Amino acid sequence: MLTIGNGTEPESLDPQKATGVSAGNVLRDLYEGLTGLSPIGEVVPAAAESWQWQADGQALRLQLRQGLRWSNGDRLTADDYVAGLRRLLDPATASGYANLLVAIAHGSEVIAGRAPPSTLGLRAEDERTLVIELDRPLPNLPALLAHPAASPIHPAELTANPKPEARIGNGAYRLAEWVLQSRITLVRNRHYWNDSRTAIGEVRYLPTEDLNSELKRYRAGELDVTTSVPASQARWIRRQLGPELHVATYLGSYFYGLNLTRPPFAGNRPLRQALSMAIDREVIATKVLHDLAAPAWSFIPPGIRDYSPQAPDWARWPRSQRESEARRLYAEAGYSIAKPLSVEIRYNTSDDHKRIAVVIAAMWKQVLGADVKLVNEEWKVFLQHRRERRDTQAFRNTWIADSDDALGFAEILDSRHPRNDSGYADAGYDALLLEAGRSNDTVVRRAKLEAAERKMLDDAPILPIYFYASKHLVKPRVEGWQDNILDWHYSKDLRLRAH
Repeated sequence: MLTIGNGTEPESLDPQKATGVSAGNVLRDLYEGLTGLSPIGEVVPAAAESWQWQADGQALRLQLRQGLRWSNGDRLTADDYVAGLRRLLDPATASGYANLLVAIAHGSEVIAGRAPPSTLGLRAEDERTLVIELDRPLPNLPALLAHPAASPIHPAELTANPKPEARIGNGAYRLAEWVLQSRITLVRNRHYWNDSRTAIGEVRYLPTEDLNSELKRYRAGELDVTTSVPASQARWIRRQLGPELHVATYLGSYFYGLNLTRPPFAGNRPLRQALSMAIDREVIATKVLHDLAAPAWSFIPPGIRDYSPQAPDWARWPRSQRESEARRLYAEAGYSIAKPLSVEIRYNTSDDHKRIAVVIAAMWKQVLGADVKLVNEEWKVFLQHRRERRDTQAFRNTWIADSDDALGFAEILDSRHPRNDSGYADAGYDALLLEAGRSNDTVVRRAKLEAAERKMLDDAPILPIYFYASKHLVKPRVEGWQDNILDWHYSKDLRLRAH
């Protein structure tokens, strides 16, 4: 059995509704997209054995493998993928990933509720042939189809249960049990088309929010793979477990969102900029995270294809100059030592999140004189408050790439995006993203996206803090593990060495 530490308890195992990283880890074992990723992160055939672009890149025709089956043995057809994609964009689903494939013909109208999902540019020509028509160019569509949100849906399960929880899937594994806050157990799906190549019979995912406890369980032999490592123990881990530590480039950004729909941040750009300038990102990356991350001056991380991350001019200033300007902007925003800002930082349960919040609160106090309160919440409650935008002020947030594309980061701050928890709404920013999305010219697309990021950073609806590195401890008995920039790992690609 392979046992994996999985961070927070998944909020759902509904492929079209789940949004968390921990849910995605499990869903990639339970469902298979039309495409997948190789262990090194390359797009490869999955349920579709081949695909071809048509109509000058405005349509993608995919050929499914012969004899595909659901985990209960039912035949799986192209219509099931059509059903999954329609459900993803249907506003009734309220999927946090609906915008992932908004470029499907009529996608914008469907998401906005102005057209029914049946009008989407999706067509099953026969049981094994699926055609996806687009409103605008989407060259990375094959990569996006590997995302769990693009999974098929079993029609009978959906009819019987409006909130499916992966009881019938089409991946290399099927769900055997889900004991909340204890374990998720998967067993081999014998109806999977490539089951003969699956080596591990059972996979168990354990919730491990407390990274120090996770490390203890790993050392005790209870885990084969950790979700991360506690930054406070990075030096010890490097010394004692060096060969088992995997640290790699990862397309992920850690940032603080600011609720722009309510005081104190609504309509107060100088205050938002002052708080950003007062954060010493180098201290957080080197001292707090022990070089397990890189300081972030931009939102979109380095390493993304066809893009150069942007940064404000003040990122190059000496620390003393940044602090001086932060104090000037703080005063311009209407605050002072006599009238300090009172603000909350909200974060979900995690030692590292707490440590970062404590350090940033101290920086805001020391540089600006702000009074900062820390609010810790359980994951599901935290997500709900973030999305409602009623109680939040400053809050921890993360965006992890769905594919190797800068637009995937930029669009979550579009005013219409369901994951825009800051409530940022700027017509100029939205227009630049729209122009980038419609362009088939990579040079023009890149210029528009870079201009959009510069504008957003100047408005400061979010405060970038650091860029992620993936950090896992992996037991020597686990074979086939390879680091990749999306940090996606399928259990079917792994093997366990016999003792």
